Amino acid sequence: MLFEEPVSPASRARRLAHQLQLPVSATTPPPGGLAGLSASRLGQGLLQMVLLLAGVFSAALGLKGFLLPNEFIDGGVTGISMLVSHVSGVSLSVLILVINIPFIILGYYQLGPRFATKTLLTIMALSGALLVVSFPVLTQDKLLIAVFGGFFLGAGIGLAMRGGGVLDGTEILAVYISRKLPGSIGDIIMIINIMIFGVAAWVLSVETALYSILAYLSAAKTVDFILVGIEEYTSLTIISFHSTEIRQLITDKLHRGATVYECTQGFGSHGHQRLKVEAIFTVVTRLEVISLTKEIHAIDPQAFVVMQSVSDTRGGLIKKRALH
Repeated sequence: MLFEEPVSPASRARRLAHQLQLPVSATTPPPGGLAGLSASRLGQGLLQMVLLLAGVFSAALGLKGFLLPNEFIDGGVTGISMLVSHVSGVSLSVLILVINIPFIILGYYQLGPRFATKTLLTIMALSGALLVVSFPVLTQDKLLIAVFGGFFLGAGIGLAMRGGGVLDGTEILAVYISRKLPGSIGDIIMIINIMIFGVAAWVLSVETALYSILAYLSAAKTVDFILVGIEEYTSLTIISFHSTEIRQLITDKLHRGATVYECTQGFGSHGHQRLKVEAIFTVVTRLEVISLTKEIHAIDPQAFVVMQSVSDTRGGLIKKRALH
């Protein structure tokens, strides 16, 4: 019986904190011993630096090339900075750095000094890019501005998180509040952003606030895609009296792992029949879900299949072969 370990969906901030705190295994050193370990760390550090710089450039393009010339805003600390800049006339590059400082300090105590240092350097780089780099205004169409401004900003945030930092301190605050008060991180971020867009409707205009919400949704979806990518996973629990054939389909044809466990069926409309049956648990990519369910139906049209979205996995066979 093959085992495949699923990981339940987590917030972006928790995923980032987990990535930053992964220990290096002392029992399985990389090939080449200490030299291989040093090369691996150097390569990882260079990759993170490239991701952070790419994130800064993309976010600056989204802000200066799309959102700022049309007074559209984003959610989070970036949105607060843009609102304050509009009202006070203070440079956005200054406000983004200053307003994020309390959240960086909070991140130092909540997520560690390494995370806080990377975040500070990333936000300083974004502040400098907004101050120094010039981008042309690419379009006057408000819908395109909202969609693509959000896209480039979200791509920047996602790439920065891939590199181990963040461009916005809101999620750090949400992690802290969620540990002190009831409610999920997502709920807290949503409440903060509702307040920001409500103020935007009052300070700017309702139309501008609505376009800003569209830009925020575009950014949020892009961040999710950058972090999760096309390799989004779906877990399936399959209950069938043809479990052997279905397990062979999963392991031999798809080359995926499967966990088989015994359960008792018969507590539905047919009464307490207490029929022993095997249930199969597996995780596949979303590209394989349709073909797998068709194959299962061909083997057993009466099979009971439950599907759930999975944001990421660790271990098992799920990442050991290429996507179709």
